[in-house]
Amino acid sequence: MRVEGIYCPVITPFTKDGKMYYDGVKVFTEFLIEHGIKGFFINGTYGLGPLMTIEERKKSAEAFIDNAKNSVVTIVHVGSPSLDITIELAKHAEDIGANAVASVPPFYYKYGESNIKLFFEKLISSVDIPVFAYNNPGRTGNPIAPELLKELAKIGVVGIKDSSFSIVTFWEYINAVKPVNKDFIFIIGTEALMLPAIISGASACISGLANVFPEPNVELYGLIRKGNYDEAIKKQLMIVKARRIMHTVETYPACYALLKLRGIDVGYPKPPFKPLQEKHIEMLVAKFKEIGLPLEKAKNS
Repeated sequence: MRVEGIYCPVITPFTKDGKMYYDGVKVFTEFLIEHGIKGFFINGTYGLGPLMTIEERKKSAEAFIDNAKNSVVTIVHVGSPSLDITIELAKHAEDIGANAVASVPPFYYKYGESNIKLFFEKLISSVDIPVFAYNNPGRTGNPIAPELLKELAKIGVVGIKDSSFSIVTFWEYINAVKPVNKDFIFIIGTEALMLPAIISGASACISGLANVFPEPNVELYGLIRKGNYDEAIKKQLMIVKARRIMHTVETYPACYALLKLRGIDVGYPKPPFKPLQEKHIEMLVAKFKEIGLPLEKAKNS
């Protein structure tokens, strides 16, 4: 499985009463594919996976994979505090045609490295599709240390999505794992570190900003691959500005509101998140325009 380019941690469209909004999934996936997104990371943090019931997570995975129509790589996040639920979601993802699954370490409780290793051993043995580790210590409280990642690579984890937001941690992963598995897949989990990560060995970037603005992310990835580093630095710095603007409000509701301004109706965020207030939307529009990212309607929207 080739993992390259910009992947989107897709937000999940809901109706106003919190049900799956299938029409929203359709127009959203078309928008992303048309703008160069190469993969979907489904039911992750941006997808509000932890807010969903098991059945909702299954329906979301089904909807995105069905609409992807094999045009992009699909990785379904199956992480849960419960190993049994994680395995159930992973088997379902395999059954419906996902290319791979990913999981954070189990959370809520504090776990030692042997417990996290056991968690991934059980997950890997439950499916025949590739399994990625997802390092997001800010959400789980259970970081994946470089030496632990080396052990996970030995037992069959094929790659990692790193959302530590530390380039040093990312480099330490490469130093730890490359000597034992030259084919290990390194994915940087933020657009803020795309330039140094791709240069260092990441093959893809999972960008939350790409939910609304896939274009600059795809452009930056292309500049890096072409070795046009002067222009890549300018684009990277602009993306960091855009990311800071997005995080001045509740980021996930902001994606829904801004996509509507781009002509993409993705419905509403799932409660307890509420739609963004109009004054916040107006502020975002003005600030994005200042840095050269007007909220223009997408083609064919």
